[in-house]
Amino acid sequence: MKTKFSRIIMALMIVVILFTVIGLTLKDVMKDVNLGLDLQGGFEVLYEVEPLDEGDEIDDTALESTASTLESRVNVLGVSEPNISVESDNRIRVQLAGVEDQQEARELLSTQAELTIRDVEDNVLLSGADLVQGGASQNFDETGNPMVSLELKDPDKFREITEEISQRPQGENLMVIWMDFEEGEDSFAEEAQKENPKFVSAPSVSGPINSSEVMISGGFSGEEGLKRAQNIAALLNAGSLPVELTEIYSNSVGAQFGEQALDETVTAGLIGVTLVFIFMIAFYRLPGLVAAATLTVYIYLTVLGFNTISGVLTLPGIAALILGVGMAVDANIIMYERIKDELRIGRNIKAAYKKASAQSLWTIVDANLTTLIAGVALFIFGTSSVKGFATMLLLSILMSFVTAVLLTRVLLSLLVKSGYFNRKPGWFGIREKDRFDINEGKEIEDLSTPWDRFDFIRHYKKFFAVSIAMIVAGAIVLSIFKLNLGIDFTSGTRADITTDGSATVEQVEEELEAMDIPPESITTSGEDKVTARYNTDLSQEEVTGMQERFAELYGADPMISTVSPVIGRELARNAMFALALASVGIILYASIRFEWRMALPAVVALMHDAFIMVAVFSILRLEVDITFIAAVLTIVGYSINDTIVSFDRIRENLRKVKVIKSDEEIDTIINRSMRQTLTRSINTVLTVIIVVIFLVLFGSSAILNFSIALLVGLVSGVYSSMFIAIQLWGMLKKRQLSKNDGKLVVYEEKKKDEEKILV
Repeated sequence: MKTKFSRIIMALMIVVILFTVIGLTLKDVMKDVNLGLDLQGGFEVLYEVEPLDEGDEIDDTALESTASTLESRVNVLGVSEPNISVESDNRIRVQLAGVEDQQEARELLSTQAELTIRDVEDNVLLSGADLVQGGASQNFDETGNPMVSLELKDPDKFREITEEISQRPQGENLMVIWMDFEEGEDSFAEEAQKENPKFVSAPSVSGPINSSEVMISGGFSGEEGLKRAQNIAALLNAGSLPVELTEIYSNSVGAQFGEQALDETVTAGLIGVTLVFIFMIAFYRLPGLVAAATLTVYIYLTVLGFNTISGVLTLPGIAALILGVGMAVDANIIMYERIKDELRIGRNIKAAYKKASAQSLWTIVDANLTTLIAGVALFIFGTSSVKGFATMLLLSILMSFVTAVLLTRVLLSLLVKSGYFNRKPGWFGIREKDRFDINEGKEIEDLSTPWDRFDFIRHYKKFFAVSIAMIVAGAIVLSIFKLNLGIDFTSGTRADITTDGSATVEQVEEELEAMDIPPESITTSGEDKVTARYNTDLSQEEVTGMQERFAELYGADPMISTVSPVIGRELARNAMFALALASVGIILYASIRFEWRMALPAVVALMHDAFIMVAVFSILRLEVDITFIAAVLTIVGYSINDTIVSFDRIRENLRKVKVIKSDEEIDTIINRSMRQTLTRSINTVLTVIIVVIFLVLFGSSAILNFSIALLVGLVSGVYSSMFIAIQLWGMLKKRQLSKNDGKLVVYEEKKKDEEKILV
């Protein structure tokens, strides 16, 4: 008894220690999570960097210098963790999560910040080159009004200029101070007639000024004036931009919207994951309890790892984390189903665990590595939040190996080797009366399954007919209605306006028309959200006006995204590249690990699933945006995962046959393999679907279409694995048998403990 309980106590101690660590550090770990724009609000913009003067070139030095200048400007805003990154050869992405005044951020980033002092005829007297770098400051004059103080490099030059200006006639003895004067467009004569002129100030000079400082005052009254003075000083100290920035993509999210999206999605995910835990414990008993413990550790370690690599958590990222639970659950289910099979043929608990652990390991590795390939493709070609989703997905797969594979095996090994459960198969979900005696010599293929009466091969033509009908119907719908492409692909502007629930679409549209920005289309989404679309990019002033107006009306800033045509084309192209790269990678891996006759049907099945998702979105007129591509590639991973598990069982059953002499033997192998793995396939997809359904019903509306795409893809993935991929392999195998004169030898070579199969 001492040996029995010492191992059980050790397993319990491991769990207690892990949960204690989680309990003590969870608050700090969650506090360190770097939330993305869609979870805390903020502003994101992608600039295309162009030469300021004709003949200049944009090289790495220019890009880094520009990024450094932008970072200096961002520091003025008080953003805790700005993310400024150089992309490709001429682009810089700026992400400012949590910034409150998005318009101020936009202006600070994009303004050229080139100060000039001119006369009334717009001739340059002094420029930024005459100022001491970092010598600008915001102060107050004698009356307490804000002003900007500038330090000059050459006081004598300033004295000579002021002396000359002071001798001009009254009204012409002005020094006009400009920020970003545009030659050929700006003039003092025109701006002086306006209520709010573009120039900063235009003080008169009555005599020579012998000083190393220039005091800019006037035009800085009130709180807005103070902020303007502070910004001018900050911009001058940060330096002028050595290039021209063209905004080609932007996205703004109100803080209220982000907080609501975070709460809704996390709550939906927690409920879904809790139900998965309950399902695992109810179906697998003791192993299910171990799974619940290790999956909890998995979630904690994944978030901790994400923090360690300074990842930015977005809504799709949360979905990837929750879906990763499904990947980790699958690793457990594969082994647990094996344990149950081994127990049923009469093996004792220890032997059943040892056999199942060894046989399931490579199945889990193969299934997860193929999903990993899809994740890598998504990371390479994804941008912004999609890249964050891919990062979380890749991290989830790696952590599932640490927890659902290694930790699960450690805990189960301790429990099994304790000997306490030797005569208690019920703890593993198997009744004693359902077990054979080991001396009867039963093999797993001799076991009955709930699916024994179903002949998968007999009906393969019906399955193909159903798929062909769906594909044809989808193609017809696509040709007629096309896809409802979002601005990610079509370019333009999208505004998601959160109302108080009482406003109608007509009222929102009237407000937009009153602002002289009538939308091309306007629709509702839920009870309190209206979406307005524009085929063109709204200007900064129009975006600001919209945000201020609807914030005043409904207390929440609209979520506004703007995409230029060049970005739309790139996203579409990158999506195709990602899918192609994932397909090629999967074909190569599956061909090496299995055979090309398995690799090709697997890719055909995943293409089938991708098209079904596209067709459903066309039929339902759901919007296709960049997160839809993430959903498609995720399903590609899940689909290939399920197919690989089935092929792995087929390969195992092939090893036992040695020589195939008829088509019927191939049919028997397929039916046997399908019946043996179907329970696992259903249980795995059920655990994931549970979570996805809760994301659809209770998650944020921002990822509703993403969640629907996952739900459609999951169902299609199970269908294609069973009724497309496996059946196609059977057809190719029969053709190979026919070419080999009705005899197909399956060679087995044993080298140490490794078994190879060549078919």
